Amino acid sequence: MPEIRFKDIVKQYGYVTVLEDLNLKVSDGEFLVLLGPSGCGKTTLLNMLAGLVEVTAGEITIGGKDVTDLDPKDRGLAMVFQSYALYPTKTVEGNLKFGLAAQKLPKAEVMERVNWAADLLQIQPLMKRKPAELSGGQRQRVAIGRALVKNVEVFLFDEPLSNLDAKLRTEMRLEIKKLHNELQKTIVYVTHDQVEAMTMATSIAIMNQGVIQQFGSPDDVYENPANLFVAKFIGAPPMNIIAATIAIKGKKILATHAASGVSMDISKYDFTHKPADGAKVYVGMRPEHFAIGSDITGKEAASFDLPVLYAEKPGSDGNAYLNSGDEQIAVRIESAMVKDLQGADARLKIAFPHDKFSVFDAQTESRI
Repeated sequence: MPEIRFKDIVKQYGYVTVLEDLNLKVSDGEFLVLLGPSGCGKTTLLNMLAGLVEVTAGEITIGGKDVTDLDPKDRGLAMVFQSYALYPTKTVEGNLKFGLAAQKLPKAEVMERVNWAADLLQIQPLMKRKPAELSGGQRQRVAIGRALVKNVEVFLFDEPLSNLDAKLRTEMRLEIKKLHNELQKTIVYVTHDQVEAMTMATSIAIMNQGVIQQFGSPDDVYENPANLFVAKFIGAPPMNIIAATIAIKGKKILATHAASGVSMDISKYDFTHKPADGAKVYVGMRPEHFAIGSDITGKEAASFDLPVLYAEKPGSDGNAYLNSGDEQIAVRIESAMVKDLQGADARLKIAFPHDKFSVFDAQTESRI
């Protein structure tokens, strides 16, 4: 299977730079998700790989071959779009066969590929139906089948689930992940939905303003965000960010919370480089990493007793949102606690351990 490389990629539209000096390697068999907000350049990058958008500067290689100026049909790729791109007058079988017509394959091989894809995607009973007779999930399966029959090594997905409802998105996430596990082909997948990225990807490239902010496994980008953007973008609720000032007390490194004056002992944190005394930083904590109430031992890095703004129960767990002055702090709680935190005078005591946080430089916003 081919390795994909983007080398010093630049994309400009007039005076507007969409992608700037982008470098990225996609390994054989990898499920790479390009994740970021609207306008970050992720779809432009995917379309450049597909050959649908010209490269202003830089080089794209697939399996060591320079494909930067190659026609889309000669790149050995198959693409699944956000819109299903099915021919409304053709049956499911006709749609699956249509993309193979230009290859002039023997009819027996065409039907072998079509039946293989239909069996894999469980759409064999739908073969005589037309797109108007299919559900959204079924149409998306057919669109994926059109890509599969091409028998290529690299598949590109451009926000394929964004038109589906929540239930179908969950089902199709499982289908696509299962497909990758079975085929072990390279997938490059674009989405703005972090749930899709975190549940399907083997690696994620998080993008913002045409720049890759962080590249790594789902666990790595969640637990060790490279900067404030990643920390705030990944997670629901996102990482809590608290402004603080560093104080060096002998061998201890303390971060004093700007709003409350509470000092947090962050001496055991694995710094990339230790901050100076008086340095301005942000301390980040995930909602699920707080100790709550009776679980607090007194040995944590710091504790807070804060008023509850509101509590919610979005699923099996609950979230409480606390007022810490200048910041709002989100805390993961047991769902049974939600009803006890609804009053106007509700408060919650929280603490966080010595090793479950991130520290960012206030000026550069990079992890330190």
